[in-house]
Amino acid sequence: MPLLISPLLDPARLAQGAQPSLGAEGGLVLRPWRTEDAEALVEVFADPVTRRWHNRRLDDAEEARRWIGGWRDAWTAGGGAHWAVADGRSDEVRGRLSLARFVAMSGQAEVTYWTAPRARGAGVATCAVRAAGEWALAEPRFHRLELTHSVHNEASCRVAHRCGYALEGTRRRALLHCDGLHDAHLHARLRASEPER
Repeated sequence: MPLLISPLLDPARLAQGAQPSLGAEGGLVLRPWRTEDAEALVEVFADPVTRRWHNRRLDDAEEARRWIGGWRDAWTAGGGAHWAVADGRSDEVRGRLSLARFVAMSGQAEVTYWTAPRARGAGVATCAVRAAGEWALAEPRFHRLELTHSVHNEASCRVAHRCGYALEGTRRRALLHCDGLHDAHLHARLRASEPER
C-alpha cells in the first residue's frame, strides 16, 4: 500500500559511512567499540549497580566480543549507533552511549547509556548524552530522541534534565528489571528547528 508521507529519516544513509567518533566535554571521546574492549565490558557488568539497571548479564570476554560484534552490525544495518565512552588520553572505557531503536518514519531514536563504576560521579554520562544528542539532531537529523529510565534511577533522571530532555510523563510498570516491573520516566529532546503542529 503506498504511503501518503515520506519517512523523516533514511537509516540506510547512516550505514553508508563508518560510524563516527565524537568528541565530548571532559576530555572524553565517543568511539566505536573494539574487540579489545571486551574485558572492560565484563568488569562493568560484574558491578551490582550496573546489574540492577540492566536485564542482561555478561559472563565472559567471549560473550562480550559477541555483544561488540552485534553493536557494530547495528550500525552497518542502519539500526543503531553504539559507542564506547573513553578517556581521550588513556582510551580507558568510562561508559557506553547508544542510539537504538531507530524509527525512520518519525525520525526517532532511543538514548541508552551506563557509566563504569570507577568513573561515576564525574559527569561522564552527561557529557556523552550531550555529545551524542547534538550529533544525532544535527547530522542524521533525527527529529526526536527519547530517554527512558526507572523512576527509582535518580541519577539517570538528573542526566536527562541536565541534557535538555524534558520529562513527558510516567509509563506505568513499563520496565522489567530483576526485582520486577518498574514505572518509567519518559524524557525526550526534539530538534529545535522543527515547528510543532
